[in-house]
Amino acid sequence: MSTREEILKTIEKNSRIDVHELSVLLGAEEIEVANELKALEEEGVICGYHTMIDWSKTSIEKVNALIEVKVTPTRGLGFDSIAERIYKYPEVTSVYLMSGGFDLMVILEGKTLQEVAGFVNNKLATLDTVLSTATHFILKKYKDHGTILTKKYEDTREIITP
Repeated sequence: MSTREEILKTIEKNSRIDVHELSVLLGAEEIEVANELKALEEEGVICGYHTMIDWSKTSIEKVNALIEVKVTPTRGLGFDSIAERIYKYPEVTSVYLMSGGFDLMVILEGKTLQEVAGFVNNKLATLDTVLSTATHFILKKYKDHGTILTKKYEDTREIITP
């Protein structure tokens, strides 16, 4: 595996790792790792660094929804132009082109169920190329981006027997 691939696999799991730690882990020179990270960012391979938050453990209310969207593709542009119109809405967190019965998967975040429903009714369904939608609300997240969110408590105390 190349240094580039090793860097990507490592920072995908822990984007907070510093360059020194990463270089030690990979057995590479710190300057080499720093230059490779910079190149990956400039090439658009690394698109950003994100923090995963389990919002259910905070006092902030959030509702997440997956919306399947069937659209009529635009001549010459396919699905790209409608996907761009959709991802520009601030409440939309992700848009994917999919195979199957629907064309796009839109993931969005709102404060309430009514806010999400309002987005679908007033913004998404009114777009001229949108034929139909199916909205699914996320009730609980068990695993997100490879991280298990519902870890069970493990008793790490040492067992003492008489």
